[in-house]
Parts: sequence; structure tokens; C-alpha cells
Amino acid sequence: MDTNKQLLFLIRYLLSERNERAEIPESEEKKFLLYRSFVNTRPAMKASEEFLRAEDEFLTEYIKNKGMTDIADLTPVEDKIYLWKGDITTLKCEAIVNAANSGMTGCWQPCHNCIDNCIHTFAGVRLRYKCNEIMQAQGHEEPTGTAKITPAYNLPCEYVIHTVGPIVWGNLTEGHCNLLESSYKSCLEIAAENKILSIAFCCISTGVFGFPQEKAAEIAVQTVRNFLKNHDIEVIFNVFTEKDYEIYRRLLG
Repeated sequence: MDTNKQLLFLIRYLLSERNERAEIPESEEKKFLLYRSFVNTRPAMKASEEFLRAEDEFLTEYIKNKGMTDIADLTPVEDKIYLWKGDITTLKCEAIVNAANSGMTGCWQPCHNCIDNCIHTFAGVRLRYKCNEIMQAQGHEEPTGTAKITPAYNLPCEYVIHTVGPIVWGNLTEGHCNLLESSYKSCLEIAAENKILSIAFCCISTGVFGFPQEKAAEIAVQTVRNFLKNHDIEVIFNVFTEKDYEIYRRLLG
């Protein structure tokens, strides 16, 4: 089945779940945006095996066409530390880190460009369902500075480690800094517990959560360097903007 037909099937299935009708656009690009919107707002529930097979096939091909990057093809800037600018959903390593919110079930805003939305979109609907299972068992929101691990489903990596970074409203405090350090430590500790040998960090809390980029990078680099003194794991600092790239390049190597 070609991608256009796959999208049509996925959209029709999602519409049937919602008991709705909608005009389906002709172009594949607009079909994908409609599909993504439905996925972003879909409750955490099971989907049929037929839907999951179609979604797996579609997302695997979609990510492949975006172009994947393997950690094996990267060059470290320090011992066991890499710096890479790109789309984390196309990165092939053992685990990637998601900057999640305290609900831990993804971004619910249709087609929002945050990393939480992107990771849940390209992993597929099983990721939200799995996260919801974890949260229901936990019985409360995820505390800031902690983390959880899930399979990555359709992403090129094997695992997603979800962490809740601090939200900075107003002046940056020592408490904010300690919580951000805790987020990085929690992710690294979960990786070590699960014998994960490579992990990619996004820039936790520096987007809509408002943590100053320079200070966040300093905390990230120092926390990782300290951890690597006693652990054998490769760490990728994944950045998306040129400003973040320049900050990390200055701090590393």
C-alpha cells in the first residue's frame, strides 16, 4: 500500500473512533497534518491490530524518508560525548530523552512543534497508551526532576526516557538549577539500570519551560561529565537551533 493510501486508511480509522465525518484533503502533506492532529488529540486507548500494522509501516517509511542518523557515524567531541544538530526523531541510538510535561502522556495540542509532540507523533499511538499505563499505576503526576522509560515503538532508537524539567517563571533560582540537574541524573541512572549504552539528550526545559539556554547547557554538560567518570555510556547532546549548537560547542571539547 502506498503512503497516500496508508494515510487515507489511518485517517478514516481515526475518524470512525471519533464518530465524526471530515473532508479529507487531496495532498499527502495535508493528509499527514490531519492524521497528526487526530493522533495528538486521541485518548490513550488501544487501537486495532490492523491500524497498528498500517501505522507501523507508514511511520517507518516516513522516518526513513526524512533521513536517519546513526550514532556510529558521528564523531565524539570529547571522550564518550557527541554534539549533533538535527531532528531527534531520526536519530538511531539506544535511547533518546523526551522533555515531557507532568502528565507524561505527550503534547495534546494538534501539530505543536515541541519535542514531546514530535516524539509521540512519530513513535505512534502505542506510546501514549504505554505512558498512560505507567501514570495510572503511579496514581499521580510525575514530579519535576524524575524520569520514566518506555519502548520507542516506531522511532529508530530502542527506548524513550521521559523527564519533567523545571518551569522557570521569573528569575532563575538555585532550586530550578538543582531540578534540572536531577532531570539529567535521573535519565542517566535509568539508562545505566537498563544497560543502555548510548543516550541522546534534547535541551531539557529551554523551550516553553523558559530555562535560560546558556545555564541549562552548563548544567547538562557538567552533570554528564560527572556521571561518565564512573559509567561507560555514550552521550549525545542533541540541539535543534544554531544558538544551542554554538553554546554546546563552546562548552565541549
